[in-house]
Amino acid sequence: MNIQKHIPNVLTLLNLFCGCIAIVFIASSAFKLAFLFVCLGIFFDFFDGFLARKWGVAGPLGVQLDSLADMVTSGLAPGYVMYHMLSFNGGFMKVVNDLSFFQFSFLGFIITLGACYRLANFNIDTRQSDSFIGLPTPANALFIMSLPLVLQDNPFTEWASFIYNPWVLLVITLLSAYVMNAEIPLFSLKIKDFSFQKYKLQIGFLVASLVLLIFLQFTAVPLIILMYVLLSVVNNIVSKK
Repeated sequence: MNIQKHIPNVLTLLNLFCGCIAIVFIASSAFKLAFLFVCLGIFFDFFDGFLARKWGVAGPLGVQLDSLADMVTSGLAPGYVMYHMLSFNGGFMKVVNDLSFFQFSFLGFIITLGACYRLANFNIDTRQSDSFIGLPTPANALFIMSLPLVLQDNPFTEWASFIYNPWVLLVITLLSAYVMNAEIPLFSLKIKDFSFQKYKLQIGFLVASLVLLIFLQFTAVPLIILMYVLLSVVNNIVSKK
């Protein structure tokens, strides 16, 4: 029995398990624990594909399992977090107080719908073998999952009051779903050798991300994701010239 061929799928299922646990913590507003379990799920998500390719055991079953697991960890979990953040805004309900059957906080799950579409499209898109087109669902999940932690760490700042504005949250939700599926090439973070000249963009990004994490902790996470997208857009413009 070849045990190696089953290990990547086990890691994928562990990713799914972490996503399920994260959702339980989100339900009780334990956002930090939810964030940590999503991070652990993304860790398993990285290594299942890495080991499958390294051992030559990648197959169609693993591809399907990977997307299904990501749908929970990187799709449902961030959508549920946004639903909670919108639910905290009672003022948002005043806009639709006559529609008792519908809450605007449900719109947070637009993130989940966007993630579902991206994951399905990713499986049939042959252009994304070495780099990504549109923001990957794990990166988007980290961005959304970090928002309540940023607000917890900065509860009395203008930044917190701005983010908690329901209309701002709705814009973030729509942009999240859009950026995951937009035709925006993002530079690859895979560094295959130690050539600084060849990978100066990737190395610079990783160093800047590490500095931000050291000094800003959870607040650094959304800034890093935004920096990744903006640097990719600038890099695309420069490359075309």
